[in-house]
Amino acid sequence: MTEREYPTALGASSLKTITLLGHDLAEDVMGQVGFGELAFWLATQRRPAPGEIRVFEAVLAALADHGFTPTAIVTRLTYLSAPDSVQGALAAGLLGGGSRFLGVTEDCGRFLDDVLRAHGEPLPADDAGWDALALETVRARREERKLIPGLGHHVHKDGDPRTPRMFRIAEEEGLYGPHLSLFAAIGRVHPQVLGRTLPLNGAGVCGAALADLGLPLELLRAFALLARTAGLIGQLAEELRSPVANDIFLSVDLNNRSIPPEPASGGLHG
Repeated sequence: MTEREYPTALGASSLKTITLLGHDLAEDVMGQVGFGELAFWLATQRRPAPGEIRVFEAVLAALADHGFTPTAIVTRLTYLSAPDSVQGALAAGLLGGGSRFLGVTEDCGRFLDDVLRAHGEPLPADDAGWDALALETVRARREERKLIPGLGHHVHKDGDPRTPRMFRIAEEEGLYGPHLSLFAAIGRVHPQVLGRTLPLNGAGVCGAALADLGLPLELLRAFALLARTAGLIGQLAEELRSPVANDIFLSVDLNNRSIPPEPASGGLHG
């Protein structure tokens, strides 16, 4: 019977060597390749250029930590409940990466890519052309009563400081592509349709930047989770030094109030 083969260009081990991406792990990768570069390389199986590394690592930095978000709080609370399970605490925080936190990176990248694909070639050549496409896009979303991923922020209502910085870094590295161009145009024209000005948030601009790097759209949220893993480790490290999880728990537990039951309308058989 012929043995099956499982080909991989990633890690493989023999008695005396370990290879990764076709290179000797110990000699060619360890101490030679930074973690951000390696993460990009693993996902694309091509070694990134220095400019790509800078943009990619700027995204990782932008998404690593943003204070006492639900992902940070649940990580601390899970560690309080199960201090023997660091992996459980990290997993709890990562599982909260969805449409409101972290998942916007993927949602925005996919949304912009869908618009660009539907528009087809040639793409706009100047700001006026991008503004026209963005205006059409925002109007269509308004008619469909759908939100635009990456538009708005619950704290940075006057502008997310990460957004202009990410635009500048991508431009400096020659990686300001169509996704970022469309996202910037949405920022310029949406008040004409919505009647108010909303900020382009950091998670959204990160999604646009990752899409312009040519990274798989299906993995954009994974890169956000990679970044947030570092932030959650920081949250756990701070929890060890300056614990707050028990205070959060007691604040809720000692201040709850009993109310009469309110049966849900409809029920299981409604």
